[in-house]
Amino acid sequence: MRRFVIWMYAPETPHWSMPDWSFDRIREALDPEWTMDSVRVALEASGDGVRVTPPELLEAVADAEVYCGWGIRRDVFLAARRLRWFHSGAAGARNSLFEEMRESDVIFTNSAGMYADSLADHALAGILYFARGLDVAVRAQRERVWAQSALNSPRSPLHAAPPRGEVAGASLGIIGYGGIGSALGRRARALGMRVQAIRRRVGATPPELDRLEGPDYLPALLESSDYVALAAPETPETHRLLGAGELARMRPGAVFINLSRGTLVDEAALVRALEARRLRGAMLDVFETEPLPSDHPLWGLENVLVTPHVGGTSANFWKRETELIVRNISRYQRGEPLENRVDKARGY
Repeated sequence: MRRFVIWMYAPETPHWSMPDWSFDRIREALDPEWTMDSVRVALEASGDGVRVTPPELLEAVADAEVYCGWGIRRDVFLAARRLRWFHSGAAGARNSLFEEMRESDVIFTNSAGMYADSLADHALAGILYFARGLDVAVRAQRERVWAQSALNSPRSPLHAAPPRGEVAGASLGIIGYGGIGSALGRRARALGMRVQAIRRRVGATPPELDRLEGPDYLPALLESSDYVALAAPETPETHRLLGAGELARMRPGAVFINLSRGTLVDEAALVRALEARRLRGAMLDVFETEPLPSDHPLWGLENVLVTPHVGGTSANFWKRETELIVRNISRYQRGEPLENRVDKARGY
């Protein structure tokens, strides 16, 4: 018998635990020659992988042909001697691309795109939060202050140029135009924003974009965007993609949004830019160290909106994730190329 093993059991964080109906749907998609097993040991995951490997998992994957989990640790990969396909519930791949994985012929698929809609909504919330001066309103509410005069003042965010309290006509620059970036681009265009983006492979410009360029356009994008959203994958090439020099190129009064990973930004340089009020603000869902330490200066900055790496959280995730796995099971059993295959050389 061929074995399909899943370890996506997280009773302490049930949103990231595969529901029973998803198991049933996957089992139905497998041909009769397969057996499917679920490792019912609670996992603790962060970012792109789990922190500890239980012995029950090592035993379960020993003769597995397919394994689904939240990333794959090196010890699990080495124990899975018959592994032919690994699927990760995470979008990021960095922690699973150790040397043995990169050099193997094991097919590696991830869940890029399954988080796109919720992350795009999250970014849009950050854009509107700063455009409409909600940071001022929330602060005033906490202090029980009627802030009408402050928000009507010429110095208010509702009068600052740009975007003068409205997102229509403001410019959005998106760094990384994959699933997340394109979902955000379509939403921004629908609100009347001017949208430009960069990605590694350019190709035809989608209808929602005013401009699509390669990585060399980054300085110009930073200089010409009222809002900058970072949605690029985490790779060696994107580490510290935005340092002090890049942040200094951003328009005075611009807003920065990070949906990717904290390692893509020089966090100390970002703090300095925000403390100096050179930037209007930042909406940050990811950080260099997670959880964000309680003494980190980002907590105390009034022009920062901190969310605890929940931009991808949505009740619709498992529907999308299950359908992706089921489609790929059909492709795998027919010997066809799989969706969301990770390019091990590029890292995404």
